Amino acid sequence: MVKARKYVVKNYFEGYPKREDYEVVEYDLPPLKNGEVLVKVEWVSVDPYMRAYNRRNTIPYDQFGFQVGLVEESKDPRYPVGSRIVSHSGWCDYCIINTSDNSKVEAWHPYKLPNMKGLSNSLAIGALGMPGVTAYFGLLEVSKPKAGETVVVSGAAGAVGSLVGQIAKIKGCKVIGFAGSDDKVKWLEEIGFDKAINYKTADIAAALKEAAPNGVDCYFDNVGGELSNSVISQINYGGRISVCGSISAYNDPSAAVGNIPLFAVLVKQLNIQGIHADRWFDRRDELIADCTEWILSGKLKPREHITEGFENIFDAFVGMLKGENYGKAVVKL
Repeated sequence: MVKARKYVVKNYFEGYPKREDYEVVEYDLPPLKNGEVLVKVEWVSVDPYMRAYNRRNTIPYDQFGFQVGLVEESKDPRYPVGSRIVSHSGWCDYCIINTSDNSKVEAWHPYKLPNMKGLSNSLAIGALGMPGVTAYFGLLEVSKPKAGETVVVSGAAGAVGSLVGQIAKIKGCKVIGFAGSDDKVKWLEEIGFDKAINYKTADIAAALKEAAPNGVDCYFDNVGGELSNSVISQINYGGRISVCGSISAYNDPSAAVGNIPLFAVLVKQLNIQGIHADRWFDRRDELIADCTEWILSGKLKPREHITEGFENIFDAFVGMLKGENYGKAVVKL
């Protein structure tokens, strides 16, 4: 009998999640049934959508999220002992996965760890996983940047934003990123952003005008709020906007208040589209092929903010929401 631990959400979040909003539950896993595997979890993801989707679930609920794990016992020949699996089984140290469960959307189906070609397995829940799918397809298929165009990214030092900016550079664009500290600004420029701006200290409209005197062609929005309203006001005719998130309002709804420049959207005929990874998850092999090649060649430099220990998953989550991470926040168990 295997004892497992998992994080259970017992309260709806008010502001930033609090430790008392969670309970760590220890329980015995049942024997495997046909089509199931026992997994020892090795890597766990913490992401903004876990905060955003809190009230879409009935409490109490098991904290959802992506993970990479090692198969220790199997009743599915497709996943032999010693193989690894990527799943959306949440914050736990052991779990049983029904490998044939197709009841959820494509993005949440378990799948074999792809050939990492020597790269860290953690990238399967980062640049080669859901954040990578979001960045790659959200930029290339919604914003559709052309070489020579100007792309602006908010939340540019996060898991998705840092990938978006680098992919845009690979495609020949001028890239401007907004981040929340001078250290993050420095890092973004080190990985190839043409200009990075600290939105906490800069006059956003003036700084963007100076950085992009000919206007903005594509905007990849991770934050919402007044920052995004300022960017939208400077987008060129026919500009494209990929709306990925609104993290500025997840813990403080008042931060989303602002006068969205709808007249600019109208007269400039802007294309604004919300994006979600599950739309393209069945095409992740395209992302994996391109991004693996770019990483191995040095064109793409995914950064990970690694926290160690099952007991520290909550701290990693809240730290990510407060912007403490550079790149993808992951937890190593």
